Amino acid sequence: MFARGLFVVFYGLVVFERPLVGQSLERHHARSVVIARQGIAATSQVLASQSAAQILGRGGSAVDAAIAANAVLGVTEPMMCGLGGDLFVLYWEAKSRKLVGLNASGWSPRKLTIELLKQRKIESMPSSGILSATVPGTVDGWRKMHQRYGRLPWESLFRDAIFYAEHGFPVHEIAASAWDEKRLSLTSESKRVFLPHGKAPRAGELFRNPDLARALRLIAKEGPETFYKGEIARAILRTSEKLQGVMEAADLADFSSEFVEPIFTDYRGWRVYELPPNGQGLAALQMLNMMELSPPSPSGPHSPAEMHKKIEAMKLAYGDLQSYVADPRFVQLPLPGLLSKEYAKQRAARIHPEKANCEMKPGHPPSSDTTYLAIVDAEGNIASWIQSISSVFGSGVVVEGMGFHLHNRGAGFQLDAKHPNGLAGRKRPFHTIIPGFLEKGDIRIGFGIMGGSNQPLAHAQFVSHVVDYGMDIQAALEAARFTKRNRGGCDVQIESRVGLTTIEALTALGHQVSVRKAYSPVMGRGNAVLHDASRQLNFGASDPRADGAAIPAPIP
Repeated sequence: MFARGLFVVFYGLVVFERPLVGQSLERHHARSVVIARQGIAATSQVLASQSAAQILGRGGSAVDAAIAANAVLGVTEPMMCGLGGDLFVLYWEAKSRKLVGLNASGWSPRKLTIELLKQRKIESMPSSGILSATVPGTVDGWRKMHQRYGRLPWESLFRDAIFYAEHGFPVHEIAASAWDEKRLSLTSESKRVFLPHGKAPRAGELFRNPDLARALRLIAKEGPETFYKGEIARAILRTSEKLQGVMEAADLADFSSEFVEPIFTDYRGWRVYELPPNGQGLAALQMLNMMELSPPSPSGPHSPAEMHKKIEAMKLAYGDLQSYVADPRFVQLPLPGLLSKEYAKQRAARIHPEKANCEMKPGHPPSSDTTYLAIVDAEGNIASWIQSISSVFGSGVVVEGMGFHLHNRGAGFQLDAKHPNGLAGRKRPFHTIIPGFLEKGDIRIGFGIMGGSNQPLAHAQFVSHVVDYGMDIQAALEAARFTKRNRGGCDVQIESRVGLTTIEALTALGHQVSVRKAYSPVMGRGNAVLHDASRQLNFGASDPRADGAAIPAPIP
């Protein structure tokens, strides 16, 4: 027997032992958490993180950096986000010690109604095309946040995004894999802009979008007015009319995003915040309420008992999500009842410890694809920021001459006038994108994990990894996750890293398990930042399932 570095060879077998310089080097995650006294930007694309870090280094606030990063992401991840989508924000202002929410999700055109679609012989809500597009809320949301919390001049925030759109950028791996040629072939404009030479760019290939550079310059110089009332608005309306859409000038001009009060629950001594409906953050809080009713499994976060509990809680929460969540300006939602601990007990009673439940029926509460980024600045202000054009490349409709897609968020409506989320003019659809926020004592964490209906259950898993199992934010993001793509049934997708023992045990309980690769983007791509006020330190984390990084601001 003789030592060789970090392991010992014994009669031809490799026996792993403790590292030579201390057991702390052994871990289950790949990346180190980023720690700095200055601000940190964590996004899903390294060029966007770099731009945001530079804004922080120039004295910009977390909001300034978030807008700059979001603009760059619209260039470098055009299939995920951009000017034609919606925005949601949770923002912690350190000075006032107050968390505020912003809902910048757009409404449907006034004339987009169930009756109109029936007249056109359309029997289900379109998932692509101009009739799936609602008013984009992102640009107005940027301005609302900048007016209240920005420090640097508005125009200066778009410099990098304009540069990358004008001069090009190398397409990164995950973005290249999501460059959907089929959806991009829906319109001639989409093909012209995003399929140069008739095909999708490969990883490492340079991609330019001069039309988008033009749109960004207009926004930088003229502000949101050009998007909702000016040259870009006119381009949106021309595009809509050409494709037999019904969007009118007033639909754009009258729109305004709004500040909202976050909703929350307490989970094992931590307070967890989400935004209220029309988003699905409610489901994450409901899951946590049910999970809290039993202690975390001592066998670990990926033990069969722990994963079974979370999967079953997810199904129950999602059953309520489909039945109750809609635009609160149109329907009265039983939010206090849905969030109550007593209701959680009622719902959790349906969880069988030895059998999977394949139904997702809603309960009866008492009355009463996407880009996420997280920024923390040197003062401890945190922007938990999520923005999306919904499906990959949104509606498939590119605004002529402007180089960006309109989202297809209208696909979230139901063509049932009696349903809370039934389509109506000037109504906001059910939304999947949700920012998250977590706090206890002097610790505050802004976090989010992208991926459609995956997001609430990914939030709940992240919180559990931090609270129940003491992981740092990087380990919590990287930890193997499960997800569910179909609304009903017992199917569940799990990353291979959970191990064969757990997969076999879950299968024996009745779960229909599909095993994904070790770091599957299907599980969502997350970022997180943490501010420790007692030590005046910031921490940043970025998911290896994406092309991003957590980057500290340069020293001034």
